[in-house]
Amino acid sequence: MLRFIARRFLEAIPVLFIIATATFFMMRLAPGGPFDSEKQVSAEVRARMEAHYGLDKPLFQQYLLQMKHLLRGNLGPSFKYPGRTVNEIIADAFPVSLELGCEALAVALAFGLAAGMAAALKQNSAWDHVPMGLAMIGLCVPTFVMGPLLISAFALHLDWFNAAGWFFPRDRVLPALTLGAYYAAYIARLCRGGFLEILNQDYIRTARAKGAGGARVLFKHALRGGILPVVSFLGPAVAGLLTGSFVVETIFGVPGLGRYFVTAAFNRDYFMVMGSVLFYACFVVVLNLAADVVLVWLNPKLRFE
Repeated sequence: MLRFIARRFLEAIPVLFIIATATFFMMRLAPGGPFDSEKQVSAEVRARMEAHYGLDKPLFQQYLLQMKHLLRGNLGPSFKYPGRTVNEIIADAFPVSLELGCEALAVALAFGLAAGMAAALKQNSAWDHVPMGLAMIGLCVPTFVMGPLLISAFALHLDWFNAAGWFFPRDRVLPALTLGAYYAAYIARLCRGGFLEILNQDYIRTARAKGAGGARVLFKHALRGGILPVVSFLGPAVAGLLTGSFVVETIFGVPGLGRYFVTAAFNRDYFMVMGSVLFYACFVVVLNLAADVVLVWLNPKLRFE
């Protein structure tokens, strides 16, 4: 296992290098600059600002200098928030995004697993068609549509929750539902398919022939094999929950890292964009590795190869 983990981390190094290189040149080649939104300043003042951040150097020299800082773990200063480094902003904002992602994951697992298992146990019945129909709707409705719909229904008309903010426990409900609904639909369909395959196995028929009840068959005999497709999906899903929070955090005014990233992209905050992209890329590598380790633990037929 240690050799497997070490190899995966070594394989991630060139991937992160390519991501950093692509992000650097895409941001530099995009129209506009980090100081275009500032008030009109003299050419001398603008030149001093660019020299302070090293933007007056040739492009390739800027690239080498930033790669050198990244290797040291220094993500650089923020253009939009003077006096704060990207490291400080990520350290302050990421816990909020992580909390939102965990709550959305709990929503996705709770609704997705329940709907998938019910559909598998009651195949071709209303317990199957209704949850899978709702899952299909969840797959088709993007978060930037789901969010305003939930705000209109539960915040503006029913006044159950706040439309924006991150101050009270009820402020977490609508963002978590918006972010988790899409992945709940995926989990429901994967769970249904996984359990249908397992429930048709010979050892499940043997357990039923011995008089095991439906709940015992489901949770004791079928659960470990039935959730394998869900576990393999959880690595990319958790990464998607965190990166997908960019839109949700903007809609609901959540002070997470996603909102900083969107603001940085609009303001050409080069270092903030680079730091956010690399941070999430490293997080995705760790999550995918953890999902692979759990898969091998659940399925002894797999090996760390």
